[in-house]
Amino acid sequence: MGAKKTKVNSESDYTSIVQSSSFQTLLSEKKKFIIPVTIFFFCFYFALPILTSYSTVLNHKFIGSITWAWVFAFLQFVMTWVLCMIYSKKAARFDELATKVIQEGGNSQ
Repeated sequence: MGAKKTKVNSESDYTSIVQSSSFQTLLSEKKKFIIPVTIFFFCFYFALPILTSYSTVLNHKFIGSITWAWVFAFLQFVMTWVLCMIYSKKAARFDELATKVIQEGGNSQ
């Protein structure tokens, strides 16, 4: 019977946490960051194969025999590292909000 009572408490704790303003703030902050960054990432990532397959815009010379396709491909590595660094900095804020949610335990509405 003790386990069943704990389960009910866990479910009610979960419900109160999900409905708390601090949890809603955490979700909102994460969505505001993750959705635009993900859209940018996919657009930038898929632009290279699309542009090289269906156009010749990246075939022009950049410097010497290096074409814009090579530059774009290199920039994808740069983009990945930059997005990782930006996310690492934003994750600190998400951690603060998550800690606040845990501390409140869903007690604030």
